[in-house]
Amino acid sequence: MPNATTPYPNRNVLGGPLEGCSTAPMTGFFRDGQCSTCAADTGSHTVCAVMTAEFLAFSKYVGNDLSTPHPEYRFPGLKPGDRWCLCAARFLQAHAEGCAPQVHLAGTHERALDVVPLDVLREYAV
Repeated sequence: MPNATTPYPNRNVLGGPLEGCSTAPMTGFFRDGQCSTCAADTGSHTVCAVMTAEFLAFSKYVGNDLSTPHPEYRFPGLKPGDRWCLCAARFLQAHAEGCAPQVHLAGTHERALDVVPLDVLREYAV
């Protein structure tokens, strides 16, 4: 019987196999390089986003500083160009504010569609 940490099937928003997002820096709810998710991932870290300076500044402004390194958590801090499994709701918020990052659709988990419409994700596709 599955539990809260049993991963959902790894399909992307295009209906194919989920591609990796980033291993440098290592990302994902499971820190496996993919935007895999499960019931325990209440933040839905499912959008494979390509960081921009504008988005990183926005994220810091709204209280989630992704650019400052935290070695105690083995987090190097993100810089423009890095890929990161972003919370779907944060992506949608950034979209509404006009500063959403680009998205690697094949690396974005289909569960992102629970929060973000596919046509919105496609607007930012790399």
